[in-house]
Amino acid sequence: MIRITNLHKQFGDNEVLKGIDVTVEDGQTVAIIGPSGSGKTTLLRCINFLENADWGELEIDGFHVSMRKPSRQHILLVRRKTAMVFQQYNLFKNMTAEKNVELGLLVAQKKKKAEAEAAAKVALEKVGLGERLDAWPSELSGGQQQRVGIARAMALNPHIILFDEPTSALDPELVGEVLSVIKQLADNGQTMLIVSHEMNFVRKVADHVIFMDGGFLVEEGPPEAIFTNPQKERTIQFLKTVTADWGKSL
Repeated sequence: MIRITNLHKQFGDNEVLKGIDVTVEDGQTVAIIGPSGSGKTTLLRCINFLENADWGELEIDGFHVSMRKPSRQHILLVRRKTAMVFQQYNLFKNMTAEKNVELGLLVAQKKKKAEAEAAAKVALEKVGLGERLDAWPSELSGGQQQRVGIARAMALNPHIILFDEPTSALDPELVGEVLSVIKQLADNGQTMLIVSHEMNFVRKVADHVIFMDGGFLVEEGPPEAIFTNPQKERTIQFLKTVTADWGKSL
């Protein structure tokens, strides 16, 4: 389980996160939706200590960590238990697909070369790129590059994978192949926290949905409750804007 309690984050005079509480149970897929600027990405970055929170507590896999003043040891512990898939693919252009996946295993987890190679191949097979191990990023489509990014996260065998709008940089025709991989992870019980603007995907894949706006957690619940019977007026306004069939059951 991962639990975030009373998370606050401010950039200058702009308070981006205003006391956020989030819990993700083991094996659960939790999706975060909301308008741009609502604090969704900052939340993920604070969890992985890519941003320093001003206040908050984090519990992950039984460990408790202060998000305000974490020790270096606690930061490393959390990063060993998490993996992040970014909007941009963030692949090393001078490394093949296989080497990109291997790198984290060799550097962060100190795996032996043969062990890292084997894990990278398995991860790339799982995302449908077993035949593109030696391909350079420039030889891969955007969807394939993002699948390498997902394989890189999977290979680390993390407690939770954090997805920050993983399809936002893709052409529409490539979105489906990435969402299919994420759905497979959900079906296999991988614990995930996903920021996404793909409403139909969220509705079908998520176990729990959180709606954020203005730095607040406005409403949360099962997908069908959020999408067919939201209780907050701001949630209703947002869904009317971004979904053509809001309020209707699947």
